[in-house]
Amino acid sequence: MCGRFAFFSPHEAVRRLFLPDDALPAGWALPSRWNIAPTLDVAAVRARAGGGRELAALHWGLVPSWAGERTIGARMINARAETLAEKPAFRAAFRKRRCLVLADGWYEWRAVAGGKQPYFIRLVSAEPFGMAGLWESWRDSVTGATLESCTIVTRAAAEEVREIHVRMPAIVPPAAHAAWLDPAGDAAGALAMVLAENGRPTLVAAAVSRRVNNPRNDGPELIAALA
Repeated sequence: MCGRFAFFSPHEAVRRLFLPDDALPAGWALPSRWNIAPTLDVAAVRARAGGGRELAALHWGLVPSWAGERTIGARMINARAETLAEKPAFRAAFRKRRCLVLADGWYEWRAVAGGKQPYFIRLVSAEPFGMAGLWESWRDSVTGATLESCTIVTRAAAEEVREIHVRMPAIVPPAAHAAWLDPAGDAAGALAMVLAENGRPTLVAAAVSRRVNNPRNDGPELIAALA
């Protein structure tokens, strides 16, 4: 499960890690956000038509091309890695429209006495990372407007965070970026690279303020570890 995350890294880190041969779009602004919730737009890297990569703003909550209305996206914020090739909502995007949803960490909640305690989980290196994502394009039959949306792929949790939650985002290691983004590549092979234990980064988790429970709250204080 991934229902809330943060992305606040500077432009230079994004360019270096995710767009090595492509400049950031002119005028593109990457707002720093510490409490990104479903239905908001998120920053994602995907293959560009004609070659190379591009940065895109995608609605978080995938709306399949065949959907009758966009509200279905609220139930499509996550996609289980184990069933991507089978689920009608995800299988076409899994084959041809894979992306990296950019993040510096995500939140998960652990049941404790007196309620649920939020934790912020990030790489031990503190670098930003790409979560495996799928994207779709949907056209509103009434207005003709086009919506580009995405979902975040999840996997069984790593040992470091398993006591907090049994699921976590599937993090794409840098060595697998090209394979995951390649729309002409083998989707199953790319997923195997993403899920390989020998490429998985080390994670660290810290308890943080329950202010993150309210999606209206934002700011770097939300990721500060509790004393």
